[in-house]
Amino acid sequence: MTAPQFDPRLVPVTQVDSHLQAVSLAAMQPQALRSRFASPPPWQPELVAEKKFIDRQPMPAAVLIPLVMRAEPTVLLTLRTSHLSTHSGQIAFPGGKVDLTDADVVAAAMREAQEEIGLQPTTLEVLGQLPEYITGSVFHVTPVVALVRSDFSAVANPDEVADMFEVPLAFLMNPTNHRHHQVQWQGVQREWLSMPYHDGVTERFIWGATAGMLRNLYRFLLA
Repeated sequence: MTAPQFDPRLVPVTQVDSHLQAVSLAAMQPQALRSRFASPPPWQPELVAEKKFIDRQPMPAAVLIPLVMRAEPTVLLTLRTSHLSTHSGQIAFPGGKVDLTDADVVAAAMREAQEEIGLQPTTLEVLGQLPEYITGSVFHVTPVVALVRSDFSAVANPDEVADMFEVPLAFLMNPTNHRHHQVQWQGVQREWLSMPYHDGVTERFIWGATAGMLRNLYRFLLA
């Protein structure tokens, strides 16, 4: 979603998925992730498309899901600046529109990650892709999953990124932390997930498309 006319933090929680199984720590280690993407099991993404709230032509896009190879793997996320035209002020993966000069969605995701946070391609090991996710703003987003060396360096582009931070992958792959929300907006009932993470100082309110793609990663790793 983009530029909602409501505060997603205040929308009631309708369900928490504490009844579902968490992804095991072993399945989140680098070699296990390599094996899973090299030989994917049969599975189906749970979330594919949000309800459209803008009328325009579909826009191909790509994001990088950067899994940092620490002793306990983390996901590198960004907080988008408040002045951007789409998804401003929201937590997101590095990414954006696929340009005509991009060879493919992988090239687009890596280019955007370098432009937004200075993440160098030499620090990345691309594992594969998750199924396309269609946002309510009609971006057709391909998530590209990559391992990131723990000694990576990153510098946020202040025009696009207000902050960047890491969240433990185990937290995001535990459905106890997956919350369902519903709201009436523009005459339509809209539903989404949130995965709020508190780092001891700040609450990182992960929701919408970012949470949806993480939920699909959860389903893929659990399959």
